[in-house]
Amino acid sequence: MPLILLVEDDPNLGKGLKANLELENFFVLWAQSIKEAEILFQKEKFDLILLDLGLPDGTGFNFCLKLRQNKETLPVIILTADSNEDSVVKGFSSGANDYVKKPFSSKELFARIKAQLSINLLKEKEVRLGKLLLTLETRKVTFENIEVELNRKEFELLHYLIQRKDAISTRENIITRLGQSEDISDRTIDSHISHLRTKLKKANITTITIKSEYGLGYRLVAHV
Repeated sequence: MPLILLVEDDPNLGKGLKANLELENFFVLWAQSIKEAEILFQKEKFDLILLDLGLPDGTGFNFCLKLRQNKETLPVIILTADSNEDSVVKGFSSGANDYVKKPFSSKELFARIKAQLSINLLKEKEVRLGKLLLTLETRKVTFENIEVELNRKEFELLHYLIQRKDAISTRENIITRLGQSEDISDRTIDSHISHLRTKLKKANITTITIKSEYGLGYRLVAHV
């Protein structure tokens, strides 16, 4: 499920947006300043950012521009009450993908989010790590052109760990990214990791290792 970074300093608007987005089956992490957003961005792999312009420690323009300078390509939708032409042009010049004027309807915002996520998905149809290939649309995994049988949760877990290659993923990170349900919780993540390791070993995939980081979580290391 998509993970959204909401950057909004208004507590009432932020709380309401987060609740409404979660009702639409998005996972949302909420930052109320650029500093908080930068901390969350270092910890997680987001699919989209909803970005207010007027923040207590800077402007959304600068945050967006910094992302683009660092070669980050995820979609950014600006949320603002300021819709004059110069502001809109500056937003797009900073690297924003879309612009939504406050106040806005939930339907409009959801439609714009889904449109940006669809565009981004078309850009990234496959993830390759050496001879390991993940086809995102069909959740198919192949190694040296031989298919590896993984269930949906195992596929999503492998995809997430590859995205965070060499970084530690805590159980909390994994639950946030994959969703809290009967088959993915703090008690069962170890089981999912164990099954994934077994299937990778059975497929003779020796180019990646999922390491346990005691007291912290897991880290995928590639040998390619």
